[in-house]
Amino acid sequence: MSIITLITDFGTKDHFVAKIKGAIISDLPQASIVDISHQISPFNIMEAAYVIENSYQHFPEKTIHIIGVDSENTPECSHIVLKLNEQYFICADNGIMSIVCHNIKPDEIFEINIHNKIDSQNSTLKIFTQVACHLAKGGEPEIIGKRINKIRSAKSITPFINDEKNQIIGSVIYIDNYGNVVTNIKHSFFKEASKGRKYEISARNHKFKRIYNNYSEIVDYNILEEKRNDEGRALALFNSSNYLEIAIYKSNPLNVGTAASLLGLKILDSITINFLK
Repeated sequence: MSIITLITDFGTKDHFVAKIKGAIISDLPQASIVDISHQISPFNIMEAAYVIENSYQHFPEKTIHIIGVDSENTPECSHIVLKLNEQYFICADNGIMSIVCHNIKPDEIFEINIHNKIDSQNSTLKIFTQVACHLAKGGEPEIIGKRINKIRSAKSITPFINDEKNQIIGSVIYIDNYGNVVTNIKHSFFKEASKGRKYEISARNHKFKRIYNNYSEIVDYNILEEKRNDEGRALALFNSSNYLEIAIYKSNPLNVGTAASLLGLKILDSITINFLK
């Protein structure tokens, strides 16, 4: 059974996701379609890259991923098929895959060249679904595209260490459904830079001197439950994808608030870690 995943900025109100699924099922009734997300912020390739990077590795070989984010075909942005770790990614060459592949070399890259065979209206959806079904049936990518050597690079969003080696400067790259703020600082990068030193994390006017192992570690279970006041407390931890995250314990946008709203953090805001002597 062929697995085809979908990640888009289409949302679920409109008919676009249904059109993709209908086209796939009409051509390949046995396909297994998996929705990764349709709630990517419009045209936000950084957000899409984070979701893709942290989901595709859990799928088996030969999985095909359709990425419908900022996906219009233009003279400056072609459509591509990229093969990575024995999986295929179909998307616009808008920088998304350069972020996903920032430290991994793709196996193959092809520029899709069958657009003149497709009606111009809604061509992106038709192109992506036809290419996905072609690959799912065992078709070779050379049939629908020409081999290329590189993809378009997005602006590099990577953390760095200052010249004095006493500060990491990172950025917010993602805000999840709970309003937790994810940075681009990975645990391995932090560990190498810290060299066992004490530290202080700064997120706007908020300071953190401890990184927790999980969310509930902030709770002191020696205190009677009715006397605890943990909900709404801010904490820092490395999340399940090993990125430094600023969170609010049991956050809820409707009552407690979130790290993004309560701390005033948004995408691309700076997060610094100062190492203490």
